[in-house]
Amino acid sequence: MKRVALILQYDGTHFSGWQRQKNAKSVQETLEKALLNISNQNVSTYAAGRTDSGVHASGQVVHFDIDYVIPAERYSEVLNGFLPETIKILESVEVEGNWHACYSAIYRHYRYVINNSKLSNLFLNNWSWHRYQKILDESLMSLALKGMEGEHDFFAFQKSRSNRANSITTIKNISLERFEDLIFIDIRATGFLYGMVRLIVGQLVLVGEKKISPETFTNRWKYKKKNDVKESSPAKGLCFVNAVYEKNVFKKINKNDLFPKYLIKGYS
Repeated sequence: MKRVALILQYDGTHFSGWQRQKNAKSVQETLEKALLNISNQNVSTYAAGRTDSGVHASGQVVHFDIDYVIPAERYSEVLNGFLPETIKILESVEVEGNWHACYSAIYRHYRYVINNSKLSNLFLNNWSWHRYQKILDESLMSLALKGMEGEHDFFAFQKSRSNRANSITTIKNISLERFEDLIFIDIRATGFLYGMVRLIVGQLVLVGEKKISPETFTNRWKYKKKNDVKESSPAKGLCFVNAVYEKNVFKKINKNDLFPKYLIKGYS
């Protein structure tokens, strides 16, 4: 048996999320069916992060154990021939037997994109939240993010049905940037609570529309006012950018192969 790691992208629009489910199409099930087709083996896959229904990934990391003759670096090429156009494997490598896509990760990076233009954009609709009712004040939104970095209890930013033992996690970095009509919210954390990013963004938009103050935003999570956190942003604006490891096992991929901001007009 050898352990193979993949880095892959997927458009989450027509998937019920990463994790296999009984009555809905998932990315995990689609990938495992492709592995069955090429190896005639039932292979279990493990991901760095379990994205929800409709959420995308530009650099999801997955590993699996398999007893099959092809070299590890060829799995990307072979599997792509059995996968739909909505899933693309960028690279495959062999890793040590104790390496784990989820548990070996130091932190994960999610990005949320808001389209604050008055007009809808066909090329952005599936990958951003078109919030056009008011011009968002990004300076107030950035102010609201102050104090979130570090280890905190983000109970207010956790949807119900979470199976975590507690709601404490560490945000390594959180930032907000505006490029013309597009607003990018980037969060890097050791772990993410169920629905955490979408709840944070939903509250940030209220700040940007001046419906609540940055101080109210901060008080809601600091004092665990979960009942006050009702607004959540839609899934389609969220993307799992990548997972970071102590030792980079992927050799061909750099950050500009994943979700590059330089594609946005006006960015340099």
